[in-house]
Amino acid sequence: MNTNRIGLSRTAWSLLVVGAALGSTYAGAAERDGTAAARYQRERAVCTSGQSNQDRVTCLREAGAAFAQARHEGLSDGPSPYARNARQRCEALPQDDRQGCLARMQGQGTTSGTAASGGIYRELVTPEVTPPNPAVPLGLPPGEPAK
Repeated sequence: MNTNRIGLSRTAWSLLVVGAALGSTYAGAAERDGTAAARYQRERAVCTSGQSNQDRVTCLREAGAAFAQARHEGLSDGPSPYARNARQRCEALPQDDRQGCLARMQGQGTTSGTAASGGIYRELVTPEVTPPNPAVPLGLPPGEPAK
């Protein structure tokens, strides 16, 4: 009978699928290590050139720690952690200020300063139009009584 052959082909198929999955996982880890290594080299260059706002020893230590974490956990370079952090900071504000905060974090308005100079100042001017006061008639000069 062919039942033995079917069992072997299922086993072989299962081993093939598992092998392919492990191979792709290894390839992803290797790619992540390559990206992490490139990022580490860029951060190290910033540290050694003095362009960081930290002292050289601290900068190199943090770059090394980020590289180690990226190799083990896959540290993300994507914008989503930054955007999530900005949203969380804005959510702590009262409702009236929250929309302006989110707009500034998305790049609206003007930005000045740097972290090295003590902080980044973001400003967004939003004009507010208030309705006229109905108790004061329009067209009269100030101080003249209404007739």
